[in-house]
Amino acid sequence: MENKKIIFSIQSYRYLRDEVLLLGDFEKGEIEVKLFPDGERYQRIQTDVSGRDVVLIGGTVADTDTLEIYDLAYALIKYGAKSIFLVFPYFGYSTMERAVKKGEVVTAKSRAVIFSSLPRTSLGNHFIFFDLHSEGIPHYFEGQALISHVYCKPIITKIAKELATDGFVMACTDAGRAKWVESLANDMGVNAAFVFKRRLSGDKTEVTSISADVEGKDVVIYDDMVRTGGSLINAARAYKQAGANKIFTITTHGLFSNDALEKIMGSGLIEKVVATNSHPNSHFSTNPDLQVETIAPLIIAQLNQL
Repeated sequence: MENKKIIFSIQSYRYLRDEVLLLGDFEKGEIEVKLFPDGERYQRIQTDVSGRDVVLIGGTVADTDTLEIYDLAYALIKYGAKSIFLVFPYFGYSTMERAVKKGEVVTAKSRAVIFSSLPRTSLGNHFIFFDLHSEGIPHYFEGQALISHVYCKPIITKIAKELATDGFVMACTDAGRAKWVESLANDMGVNAAFVFKRRLSGDKTEVTSISADVEGKDVVIYDDMVRTGGSLINAARAYKQAGANKIFTITTHGLFSNDALEKIMGSGLIEKVVATNSHPNSHFSTNPDLQVETIAPLIIAQLNQL
């Protein structure tokens, strides 16, 4: 057992820890967690980590989760972990990766600085991310942080081929994701498409045109993150008006805020939604129109490489 990595997780990601343990060759790390009457969290690491390689799985779903990750990582290092791998299935704050207006707080940067301040283990601190919304985020980490950005391309291409008929078009919601979707399309030998949008106001956009012929073809829309589904519905409407046959959606990070899934399916434009289990909202969803794919094999493959 001594040469196996020990897998821990924050509370909201126990489901993914358990999948990694089921599919991989790791040791389970035990943590006692309880709350004091005032709401303060008590945590006690019950597995001896001295001189061991440890893995901590946790997404920054909310600020409380972020602090839970930091507190556990700090303790694991202080209790003698030889190396630590912080696995972020979902790294939030990525929509605030830069300041557009004067005075805006660049939360992605400040959170990266917080995690960069962790004491360094003898073999380094490894940070593993999946389909980041902004590819510049790893550069916000300071010091000797070791960064891996894992793309969920194997899952996306597999599902796209299963959903759509031959000759389908791989699409995205706007030109900002065009390069990534073009890469997916090239790997599958299909055409790529994206929509051109014009901003009408702070929160409203209008689709002006699309970049490829989709008439009579199935369209698979990929978006790395779906929150409210507004952009997705607008793009699907544009593809449908351009003559698309069936439209499917694949997302890595399905947040599905404000009844997004119900709105997406209620639009009558999209046949099926597929998301990974990188976010608890997808994993615990009971919506029958949602298909959930696990990223556990990608986590295991990455950990085995490092």
